[in-house]
Amino acid sequence: MLIYGKQPIYYLLDHAPQKIRTLYLAKELDKKEYSRLMRMGFEIKRIPANAAQSMSKTGNHQGFLAEVDEIEPASLSSLSDKNFVVILSGMTDVGNIGAIVRSAYALGVDAIIVCGIRRLQLEPIVRSSSGALFDMPIVIQHNLYDVMNDLKVAGFDHYGAVMDGTDVREIAFTGKRSLILGNEGEGIPGRAVRKLDFPVSIKMAHGFDSLNVSAAGAILMDRMRL
Repeated sequence: MLIYGKQPIYYLLDHAPQKIRTLYLAKELDKKEYSRLMRMGFEIKRIPANAAQSMSKTGNHQGFLAEVDEIEPASLSSLSDKNFVVILSGMTDVGNIGAIVRSAYALGVDAIIVCGIRRLQLEPIVRSSSGALFDMPIVIQHNLYDVMNDLKVAGFDHYGAVMDGTDVREIAFTGKRSLILGNEGEGIPGRAVRKLDFPVSIKMAHGFDSLNVSAAGAILMDRMRL
């Protein structure tokens, strides 16, 4: 898997350099930093800027690209002993997904479950999560209702972000819990809303109607921390 951008690559350099196979540099580093990287055990290749642009498909590589180990999705059954998971229903914007992963990692969520899409591009999520995806278990399951049923059997209560839910500030969170976030346009499907234990919402000031899903998700995750 090829990733690029200074933040996700330095995240790996600081936390899991063994996952890097080859580091490509399209910029000069000071001698001390270059010597540090040379001691980490992976191959380093210097490449011209036009080659970096081609490899990143004109993305903002900032002079850093790396071939890294593939991210292996976790299984749903591996979450039975977890306490707090976030379920993304039909979400397709990799920028939003990456931002949610980053917030989830910072706020103590145990895993992310992505539902309703057949295939998930992980490379752009690595970039938009600033590398946090490398340490956040991610499960990819197509059927949201099967996920909800399986987690319910494992003891989870389901909280879902809906416009007319109970103010999240009024709820005392306990035990094993999932937070379900719907897609950017339609929200959580009606059938899933009916299966929620607790519909929740963020009350707005000044008559404003909504927040971006990644911003709303971060607020709800913070409120749901124990």
